[in-house]
Formats: sequence, C-alpha cells, structure tokens
Amino acid sequence: MATSYVDSTLKVFTLNSNIELAEEIAKHIGIDLGKSSVTHFSDGEIQINIEESIRGSEVYIIQSTSNPVNQHLMELLIMIDALKRASAKTINVVIPYYGYARQDRKARAREPITAKLVANLLETAGATRVITIDLHATQIQGFFDIPVDQLLGVPILANYFENKKLDDIVVVSPDHGGVTRARKMADRLKAPIAIIDKRRPRPNVAEVMNIVGNIEGKTAILIDDIIDTAGTITLAANALVENGAKEVYACCTHPVLSGPAMERIQNSHIKELVVTNTIVLPEEKRTDKVTQLSVAPLLGEAIIRVHEQLSVSKLFD
Repeated sequence: MATSYVDSTLKVFTLNSNIELAEEIAKHIGIDLGKSSVTHFSDGEIQINIEESIRGSEVYIIQSTSNPVNQHLMELLIMIDALKRASAKTINVVIPYYGYARQDRKARAREPITAKLVANLLETAGATRVITIDLHATQIQGFFDIPVDQLLGVPILANYFENKKLDDIVVVSPDHGGVTRARKMADRLKAPIAIIDKRRPRPNVAEVMNIVGNIEGKTAILIDDIIDTAGTITLAANALVENGAKEVYACCTHPVLSGPAMERIQNSHIKELVVTNTIVLPEEKRTDKVTQLSVAPLLGEAIIRVHEQLSVSKLFD
C-alpha cells in the first residue's frame, strides 16, 4: 500500500454515496481526500462547495449512483460542473456502481434507454473519463464518447473462494446472461459451470425452469453482478439444493439488496453471500450470512495507473 503520493496534481474527492470507500481509496493511494461539502437549500436543491484550489489538477470523484439514485446522480452532475468551472484539468468520474445500467436497451415498445441518457448527462456536465466496476451490460461503454475503464469484480470474489478451500465446486450462473461471468470465475477456480434456465414473467419476478449441468453432490457458487430483490438468486439456490447440490454459496459485485432481499436471503438455502463494497451496506443488512470485500485497492490502483498513464488492463488479470 502507498504511504504518500507526491504528485500534487492528483486530487480525490467524494460525495455522499460511499464516503467509507472513498477514504479507503485515498488511503491506498496515500493522499488525503479533497475538501468539499454538500449542503441543501430549504427546498431540497443541492449545493456543492469545493473548499480548495483544483486549478490544473487531475481530479477523481468517487460516487456510486446507488439508492437514493437520483440524489446521488444529481450530486455527481453538480460536482462535475463545479470542477469544470474551477478549471480542473481532467474530471475523472469513479462510479463503483453505475445506476440505471439495467435500462440499457428497448426491451419493449416506447421504453427509454436510461443508461445512455445518464452517459449523455455525465459527458455534457464535463466528465472526461469514467472508471467503473462490472457494468450490468458491457455495451454501456459504447454509450460514452470518452474513455471508460470497466474493472472486474470476479478476481476479488474468486480469490475469496479460493482461500476457503471448498471441495468439489461448480460455479453456477443464475441466467443465460451471466454465463461469461460464471466462466471467468470457473476458470480461476478450475471448476465446471452450470446454468439455471429461467423465465422472467415480469420485472423482479423470476421463475426457475431447469438446471443445465451437473450439480449433484457439489458445492455450488452462484455468481451475479447485481443482487436487487434477491428473488432470482434465492430461487436458484433453492432449486440447486432440491436438485442435489451439497451446499450453496452466492456472490455478487453490487449488493443493491432492496425490498424483501435480506429476508429472502436469510430464509434461503444460501450458506454465505459474498459481496463487495461498491454500495454501502447499512447495519441492518450486515448479517452473519453476508461477507463484504473491499474494492478500494482495485480502484486505488486504477486511479494511480490512469494518472501515471500506465496500462489499466493489467488489473483485469
């Protein structure tokens, strides 16, 4: 870990979505967080003050667009505008969790593509680069006309399970869309994969149909990028046990965990849920079943590499 960073042109700021993660990132880099404040007018409008000079600086803003999504997105847009008007040299937006990413295409008539709208807003505000982790749809990178560095959560999650020394593992994708992610983890753990074939009749409602692959007597590790209401992952876990899996672990990069998620996880066959800290976990969601790993070293290293114009692709290994 770096102890001090001598290049004074590098500045890291945070907004309100994940202050703890931002502090960890700054510590990893070896600098103090930039001084700024977020206040509100009486009608709820956001006001941001940058309390130090950033003229000519390469600035990195840490902000997940997690719940409350619109509040955090507006904070970010206003901060970018403030930095641009204060003559920052570059404005690098570090979005550990990119909200609205699930609205990445027109699935039916007259739907918006909100992931693209958010990309337009960030660019128009003045962002010059985006650093993120595990976009829900990789094509979102193409929604931007500025550089996008998408880091991966799989190495962090795989490393955790590798150290657990579990026996007879099978990595399971909860749907067809996550097969590539499951394959990456399976390659790291030198394990086979299985796929849950499911039908989703309407949003946030999943129905398990079939399991493709051998899971009988094995330790199953379910992997997804986002767990929201936990309907998909808990149905998948229960189906795996019913079809002969010995035990089931689950993991994801982004623990949205909204609505009935925690109750479902507690009542499911999931032995342990492993997540990262791209999104803050409030105290009521920190149960014995949930383990949270830090992405701070990964993001800190990415910031240093971007700042020093080194290759970021090394971090994907």
